Amino acid sequence: MQNRQMQHLMKGAVILSIASFIAKVLSAIYRVPFQNMVGNTGFYVYQQVYPIYGIGMTFALSGFPVYISKLVAEQVDPEKRMQLLRRTFVLLGIFGGGVFIYLQNQAPRIAATMADPALTPLIKMVSFMFLLMPFLAVTRGYFQGLFNMLPTAISQVAEQLVRVIVILVAAWLSLKCHWSVYKMGMWAMSGAFFGGLVATGILLRSAATTCQFKAPQQTKLDFKAYRQLARRLVIEGGSICLFASLIVLLQLVDSFTVKKGLVLGGLSENLAKNMKGIFDRGQPLVQLGLVVSLSFSSTLVPSLSQARQRHQHHQFQQVATALIHISLGLSAAATIGLIGLMPQINYFLFGDTDGNLALVWYMLSIIMIALINACNSVLQSLDQFHKTTVALIGGLLVKILINQWLVQHYDIMGASVGTVISLGVVLALILRQSPTVVIQALDLRRFIGKLSFICSIMWFGVKMVMWLVPQSLSSRGHALLGTALGVLVGMFVFGGLALHWQLFSIREWLTMPGGRQLLRLSKKIKGRTE
Repeated sequence: MQNRQMQHLMKGAVILSIASFIAKVLSAIYRVPFQNMVGNTGFYVYQQVYPIYGIGMTFALSGFPVYISKLVAEQVDPEKRMQLLRRTFVLLGIFGGGVFIYLQNQAPRIAATMADPALTPLIKMVSFMFLLMPFLAVTRGYFQGLFNMLPTAISQVAEQLVRVIVILVAAWLSLKCHWSVYKMGMWAMSGAFFGGLVATGILLRSAATTCQFKAPQQTKLDFKAYRQLARRLVIEGGSICLFASLIVLLQLVDSFTVKKGLVLGGLSENLAKNMKGIFDRGQPLVQLGLVVSLSFSSTLVPSLSQARQRHQHHQFQQVATALIHISLGLSAAATIGLIGLMPQINYFLFGDTDGNLALVWYMLSIIMIALINACNSVLQSLDQFHKTTVALIGGLLVKILINQWLVQHYDIMGASVGTVISLGVVLALILRQSPTVVIQALDLRRFIGKLSFICSIMWFGVKMVMWLVPQSLSSRGHALLGTALGVLVGMFVFGGLALHWQLFSIREWLTMPGGRQLLRLSKKIKGRTE
């Protein structure tokens, strides 16, 4: 029974990983034609307000659903489970409506703080998606709590697809109708609401066919129960939401400080907007680098909670170790690969190598965020929410305090360094407070040592490919060829050495998508060479 549940859970992790990968690919790919159509300044306008959308959708699609899934997994009685979901819906409805009203009223002040009052209509437009938060969060949390990841996966891809279509249509119309970059940005931001609306329809339809969300009975309103649940949502659910939106929160700080810092550093308004647009190129690359690790983090939280609740200490240790090893290993490979390929990737996606050094520094955030989220998932499964929240707030405060000064003196590279430093603070605080299960999973002497050596060889292999394909920066086609060859070599070297030196255990390989096939292939190769 336990093995069957674990297999079902791993299947759900694979489904959600594939959906997340598709969504992140869409999120990264649309930025190429979008940036080419609207330029760096148009990209800056969109990216200035994007963190508000990112925070809202992270709360609705990742943060609150993970916590709600934890509550659902802990609740055995179906009637009490439905009652819990109804109360959660009411509380999130109040929260989402409050954020909507706040953004509508305070949009001019927020835009002025960003040093660009023309952003006001974009902020007002993106606020509408917060009205969909209770529908998205409660239904996704319900399905994930029952380890049914398919509705979540379908809604995630649909939301991203609709949003991308709206954004690209807005960019195309801005060229045809000669819109300003701000009018274009406003209509591009409407994709957040329309995408969320489609995802809501898919989830509600799935909920109607797979379960019975009965209407609440006419009973006395239990204010005490609402108050207790609200407290848990704020303290525990809020902590998960903050960590799920960690990178977007850091980008929000950038929205308020990077352009200001560039202007204070001596750049003109237009050049500062252009440079901020170049800096924002790093976001889709970081998203792609994090896709697998974050998918596993969000999917394995219910199983960690169940193992702890049932006092299955050995299973808890195994799942926690697999989560940390896979998150750290795959994110490290993605980080080193992107750093090695950065000139080619930058040229292929955006047509030049502007801001290359800043983007290289920014890629270091991939491995740090992956490890932070993995450790945080373990700690939250142990109900240690206070410690992780303090660590995150500490890192954000560091980013707020140093970012504008760094940008003023070191341009956009300063913003990248500020992000890495703030993430380092968060990680250090979390590891300092982590229990033995996390420290044992890291296994500095065995796992970290092997991973570092494998990544070093991989980086050298990728650089050899770049050296053998020197024409890769002469055109986008050549850059694509160099990038593709580098990716293939990097995957081959990392996968081969990870198998040969047993970086991951057999259980961990079986957890990963395609891991079983790699183990079979490795066994065949060893059999032929012996």
